[in-house]
Amino acid sequence: MKLGLGLYKHMLTEENYAFARQCGATHIVAHLTDYFADGPRLPGQDRAGWGITSGDREVWSRDSLARLKSEIEAAGLTLAALENFDPGLWYDVLLGGPERDAQLEVLKQIVRDMGAVGIPVMGYNFSIAGVAGWSAGPFARGGAQSVGFVAADGRGLDPIPNGMIWNMTYDPDAPEGTIPPVDHDQLWANLHAFHAALMPVAEEAGVQLAAHPDDPPMPTMRGHARLIWQPQFYDKLFADTPSPANRAELCIGSLAEMSEGDIYADVDRWSRDGRVGYVHLRNVRGQVPTYHEVFIDEGDVDVPRILSILHRNGFDGVVIPDHTPQIACAAPWHAGMAYALGYMRAEFARLGGA
Repeated sequence: MKLGLGLYKHMLTEENYAFARQCGATHIVAHLTDYFADGPRLPGQDRAGWGITSGDREVWSRDSLARLKSEIEAAGLTLAALENFDPGLWYDVLLGGPERDAQLEVLKQIVRDMGAVGIPVMGYNFSIAGVAGWSAGPFARGGAQSVGFVAADGRGLDPIPNGMIWNMTYDPDAPEGTIPPVDHDQLWANLHAFHAALMPVAEEAGVQLAAHPDDPPMPTMRGHARLIWQPQFYDKLFADTPSPANRAELCIGSLAEMSEGDIYADVDRWSRDGRVGYVHLRNVRGQVPTYHEVFIDEGDVDVPRILSILHRNGFDGVVIPDHTPQIACAAPWHAGMAYALGYMRAEFARLGGA
């Protein structure tokens, strides 16, 4: 296993590359969509969501990807994966709308370019609502600020406005109103169209397409069906599209939040079957309809057991702390990540992998 760090677009800087190396990380998972250009905020709290996206295709061009990879390698790190397509590039792929075929061609070219540059994994979340309904509070040890979900609050769970997908506005001039609900059958049909178009391209390019589970893992969110909200739907995902390029962006926190399944047996099965692209590692306390994110060593998940399972099954991909409680200091995000990375590095060493 390899220790990595995920960085949002505005965080892809030499300073943060140095931070990653100093904490013992060797790999980077990069986001190319600028979710938080106007500053961080919880999902679904206002109409703007995480901001407005222009669907900038240039950021995803072969030249841009090659430059990013070179910058990261110059810092002594490896670019392991990209995470989440820009909502402005694939909203009709998710919705099954009139621009789907044209947008699929764009995504296919991105995957080809990733393969040509040497970026091996594309993480994606096939979700219309995306993350929704979170609240912030002193949920972790010592009152550390973190996030959680309480379905009964109903906070941030209003219907999705026209022109928005996955918490981002792709059409600021969209008419008033909300997007029509998408049910489970339609969402799976949309996924199958995405897989049919992209999996052969991914196989040829040597790129894995890794699907993230839903968070919160509820059957519907903001009036729209969810795809992977129980472990059985990962099994369906793999059975429906048995391509070796079809992988999981395995989020341990999201799996722990689910109301069904045995997380240890599930991780064991998928990692034995070679279905894990890379891993998001965090801990939570509770399950839907109420849970809170906590420090990596204090939640309901036996993290050393998870890592032992992955190690035993020969998983050689990247594990990152996807997010973590904020530690009270001048650099709360960096301190929280340093704590998680240090814990993970110690566990890797215990397993003989660091």
